[in-house]
Amino acid sequence: MADRQALEEVVTFTSDLIRIDTTNRGGGDCQERPAAEYAAARLAEAGLTPTLLERTKGRTNVVARIEGSDPSADALLVHGHLDVVPAEAGDWTVHPFSGEVRDGVVWGRGAVDMKNMDAMILAVARHWARQGVRPRRDIVIAFTADEEASAEDGSGFLADRHAALFEGCTEGVSESGAFTFHDGSGRELYPIAAGERGTGWLKLTARGRAGHGSKVNRDNAVTRLAAAVARIGEHEWPLRLTPTVRAALTELAAVYRLAPDLDDVDGLLKKLGPAAALVEATVRNSANPTMLDAGYKVNVIPGAAVAHVDGRFLPGTEDEFRTTLDLLTGPDVEWEFDHREVALQAPVDSPTFAKMRAAVEEFAPQGHVVPYCMSGGTDAKQFSRLGITGYGFAPLKLPEGFDYQALFHGVDERVPVEALHFGVRVLDRFLRTA
Repeated sequence: MADRQALEEVVTFTSDLIRIDTTNRGGGDCQERPAAEYAAARLAEAGLTPTLLERTKGRTNVVARIEGSDPSADALLVHGHLDVVPAEAGDWTVHPFSGEVRDGVVWGRGAVDMKNMDAMILAVARHWARQGVRPRRDIVIAFTADEEASAEDGSGFLADRHAALFEGCTEGVSESGAFTFHDGSGRELYPIAAGERGTGWLKLTARGRAGHGSKVNRDNAVTRLAAAVARIGEHEWPLRLTPTVRAALTELAAVYRLAPDLDDVDGLLKKLGPAAALVEATVRNSANPTMLDAGYKVNVIPGAAVAHVDGRFLPGTEDEFRTTLDLLTGPDVEWEFDHREVALQAPVDSPTFAKMRAAVEEFAPQGHVVPYCMSGGTDAKQFSRLGITGYGFAPLKLPEGFDYQALFHGVDERVPVEALHFGVRVLDRFLRTA
């Protein structure tokens, strides 16, 4: 079991990493190198040999390998990203890059997404070095850049240019899983991610005839674009159940002693109450308009108008997604992928999933572990190019009132010290036996 030093270090490392501002504003505006050097130094102190890699200056990744005791076993990738989304200090109770520990809580951007998990990985690796622990299978540790944007400087770069560092890896674990979900009735759920919707960020372009704003114009690009955006925003996507979501609904129904009626999913979701939030975003594809750009003066009709849409599609539905967008945009609006990544699915009946479940249940025996599919995406998408099956497993035991999902990219992001301690214990237990 994780020793006292590991429990102290996970808090220190989380706080220290938060204080290193790795804000990713997109378009290449980020510098992960200071955080990468910090992580590499902690690994080197544990006797490991970390490698620092960059595609772009300052956009640094770290990879290290812990050798396992069974050379015939497949390797396991454990990865976390170093960048964070922007934060406006004036909106926060505590400065977002202070890393302050106040009343048993670590505050700051990255506290849950995902410098906490980075710190857990470091703490476990160092604990093993002190105790002489050797896992069964090789553990490859990767800290990545650029996850909060395109991942081109991070996991995409590593998968495309440095595949040899991940030789033997067949499975991986990272963010967004094994956290406490309180349902409001006293139950604690621990969802472990076994899938991700695909990413389809879209750019829509409407073209028309430029002209004076006071004149009749039947070829108005803004009108054409607005109509397409409205159709997309109002579209009701059909129900599509993947094996992971079916398993999630079945296990949740068992927890709540409901009939697992998958012929009436919407009805079942209503009966699940707050727990429906774990699956309701992943029973359908989605496309949400998010940005508009048209014109430069109120009395000038522009010749073109542009919109951006955040699209997400379930495994096996990308063709349907494309066809639907063709219909919704119509003949007067062109669309293209600004950024596209695959949808993922991982088996929930695998030995690895069973070991993750057992590790959580050992330290949260009152909890109910359930599989789920992430509505968004992670670096697991890029690592899947190497044949690595990805799971979301960054364990945290959270008290009631800590809305984990709302803290992702939210104001006053923070994590309890006790949650970090739980995470280290569970991660240590899982990785020893994985």
